Amino acid sequence: MEMIEFLVANFKSGGIFMYGILLVLVVGTAIVVERALALVIRGRVNARAFWRELEELIGRDKLADALQHAATTDAPLARVLAAGLASAHRGEGREAIERGMEETVREVLPQLEKRIHYLYTLSNVSTLVGLLGTVVGLITAFTAVSLADPAQKAALLANGISLALNNTAFGLMVAILLMLTYSFMQSRAARIGDEIDEFSLRLANRLVARTDRR
Repeated sequence: MEMIEFLVANFKSGGIFMYGILLVLVVGTAIVVERALALVIRGRVNARAFWRELEELIGRDKLADALQHAATTDAPLARVLAAGLASAHRGEGREAIERGMEETVREVLPQLEKRIHYLYTLSNVSTLVGLLGTVVGLITAFTAVSLADPAQKAALLANGISLALNNTAFGLMVAILLMLTYSFMQSRAARIGDEIDEFSLRLANRLVARTDRR
C-alpha cells in the first residue's frame, strides 16, 4: 500500500508530461496484447509434430485427410501447408503447389509483422516525452534559483528537480518495457516465418516424391 502511494505521489509530481508517457504505455500495452494473441496463441503450433502428422498421412496417400488436418487450425504455418495440400489434392504439379503456398505466404507474413514496428516507435516517443519533461523540470529549477523569492527558492528548486527526475525515470521505464517486448515480438514473428519457409519446402519435396512414385 505504501509503495502504491509512493508511486502515485511521484506520478503526480511529474506534471503533465507523465500523462503523455502513460498514454504511450496504454497504447503500447494494447498493441502487445493484440500481437500476443496473434503470435503466441492463434499462431502457436508445434511445427515439427504438426509436420510429422501430415507426413504420415501423405505417406499413406491420404491427401484429403492431411488437408482436413491442416485446416483444423488457423496458424500461419497450417494455412500455408493447407494451400499446398489443396493444390496437390487437385492433381496439380510442383509449380502450382509452390505458387499456391507462396501466395498464402505473402498473405500471412504481413499479418505476422503488422503493428509490431509501432512498439519501437512508441519506445522512442516515451524516451523523448520523458526528456521533454526533464528539460521543463530543469528550466523550472533554474528559474527558481535565479528569480524566485529567497524564501521559496528551496521548495521551487525541489519541485523542479522532482519533475525532471520523475519524467526521466518513467519515460525510460516505459521505453525499456516496450523495447524488450518489441524484440520478443520480432523474434517470434521471424521464427514463425522460418518455420513456414522450412516446412513449405519439405511439403513441396514430399508431394513431388509421392507423385514420382506413382
